[in-house]
Amino acid sequence: MKLRVEVAAIDCLTLRLFDAIDEANVPWLLAAAEQLRAAFGAALVDLVPSYTTLMLHYDLTRLDDAQARALCEQALKDLQPSTADSGRELSLPVWYHPSVGPDLESLARQRGLRVDALIALHSGRAYSVFALGFAPGFAFMGLVDPRLASPRLATPRQAVAAGSVGIAERQTAIYPAVSPGGWNLVGRSPARLFDPSLEGFSLLRPGDRVRFEPVQRDEFLRLGGDETPMETRA
Repeated sequence: MKLRVEVAAIDCLTLRLFDAIDEANVPWLLAAAEQLRAAFGAALVDLVPSYTTLMLHYDLTRLDDAQARALCEQALKDLQPSTADSGRELSLPVWYHPSVGPDLESLARQRGLRVDALIALHSGRAYSVFALGFAPGFAFMGLVDPRLASPRLATPRQAVAAGSVGIAERQTAIYPAVSPGGWNLVGRSPARLFDPSLEGFSLLRPGDRVRFEPVQRDEFLRLGGDETPMETRA
């Protein structure tokens, strides 16, 4: 790890710790976030971890650029990855079915897989939450099995249903609300990803580990899932 400090705005710095996305980055980024929060204290406005960076927003009435950079260097000197619990383990139910996952069958064909094999691959590993973005509660997770990696749709859908589970390249995610989107949709979850009653308003946080648990339609509905079909075309 080699720290590089870049200007993001007059009161924001981007702290770049890595160059490539890797699940092994997560403990380092969490440890860095903890150290920076302690170092900046009341001068910290916001701290946003991502795949390889942290964006640090500080209070200009308390610190200038040079002071902020010095605090960053001091806080991250001799940084070691966290050996403590790096996040929660969550299991989220997913109903994998073409009626709610309109790309399930076509993606299986493209990847030379049976549908049940695709489901087994997607639900067979835990995913690290790398970052939150795009929409409130939208968690970018990875890395999916290389056999599932697929590019985004050439033409995004205008309205993806809330709870839709998608794959894009080697990432996976659940859409927290109805929104445009171009990920390959393979199922739907009844989990509520955005909730104003939660701390940070999001069910998932960077550093969490998520497993998808395949469920049948009846269980999906019992848990509050919405089976309203989507159009299959992009």
